[in-house]
Amino acid sequence: MQTSSFYPVILTDQVEVTAAFYMENFGFHKAFQADWYVSLKMSGSAVPFELAVLDAAHPTIPEAYRTKTTGLILNFEVHDVDAEYERLIRGAGLPLELEIRSEDFGQRHFMTSDPNGILIDVITVIPPSEAFNDQYF
Repeated sequence: MQTSSFYPVILTDQVEVTAAFYMENFGFHKAFQADWYVSLKMSGSAVPFELAVLDAAHPTIPEAYRTKTTGLILNFEVHDVDAEYERLIRGAGLPLELEIRSEDFGQRHFMTSDPNGILIDVITVIPPSEAFNDQYF
């Protein structure tokens, strides 16, 4: 399969609020907008990251699946997780779901959540402990 794009789509009943959250806090901008769908892009890096927000009740969604997104974690790998903690948790007042900490498996991270309760894990890769070092390829 030759894929030209891949991105998550958040099903929600708060399309505008959710889109605004990711634009204000994570640097996305609108690429397309309708009252039921917003396509977001993040430029400024070698990879044009994308995220979409879709009204969960829209008829393009099979009826059995017209529910809000649950059980999802969006990972944002950043250069300085401590600076992002200051900006997002202390500065913007986003909810703190997991306190910032360093993990033996090679991450320093914290978790917040979006208006839908979707977890957002903000991560800086750090050297893993010796116990985990051999598990990397």
